[in-house]
Parts: sequence; C-alpha cells; structure tokens
Amino acid sequence: MIKVAMTGVYVDDVARAHAFYTDVLGFETRTRMDLGDGVLFVTVGAPEGAQPDLQLLLEPGQGPIAESYRRALYEAGIPCIVFSVDDLAAEHRRLSGLGVRFPHGPREQGPVLAAVFDDTCGNLVQLVQPKG
Repeated sequence: MIKVAMTGVYVDDVARAHAFYTDVLGFETRTRMDLGDGVLFVTVGAPEGAQPDLQLLLEPGQGPIAESYRRALYEAGIPCIVFSVDDLAAEHRRLSGLGVRFPHGPREQGPVLAAVFDDTCGNLVQLVQPKG
C-alpha cells in the first residue's frame, strides 16, 4: 500500500510561513532544521496526531520555476492546497477574527462547502467541509 507521507507548498518566506501555519492555522511543527546560509527545512502536520504520518513541507519558493508557478496560481485564484475542516463556518469566523483575509468566504461548491484564504506567504489555500 502506498500512502502520502509528505507534500509541499512553495512559500515566499519559510520562517513567516512556519509562524502562520502553526500560530494561526494550528498545525504542529514536525521538523525544523537550519541547513545553513539562512535555509530552513520545516515540516508541519495536523495537531494531536490526527494524521501522524502526513507532513506539509514549507518549501522555499525562490527560483524562476517556483516563483512563476506560485504567482500564476495566485493570480488565477487557484488554491495551492486544500485542507478539510469539520465546521467551515466556525473556522472561517476563527481565522477572520485572527485577521486572515478570505478572497471568498464559505459557499457551496459541488459536494462541499468551500472558502479560500490568503496564507500571507504567496498562496491561496482552500478549506472544505463535506456537505450533509
């Protein structure tokens, strides 16, 4: 059986992304290593062991491929990653109260309720809650 162990998201500032993904979104730090020359290797994951073997790599987004990819997604309004939540309305209220900017708030989108927020690190992120 093959399972997802890690996926990455390009960010324009790893330290700032680490603070946002942990302090605001509530993820836990799984790995934080200083690789020298100001380069950090940081992974985060869902809190309380919800998905203990799945990590999100906050990957440096510098370089022509990563920067153009990230910018193109952002300008097109396409989220770079999708997170699931149990109560989208409550999570939208919580994050909005922390100053998170939502280009679009909760709305029906096919089989889910969805909202999109700006992660302050160059990306749009989608939150979804299954309907019903």
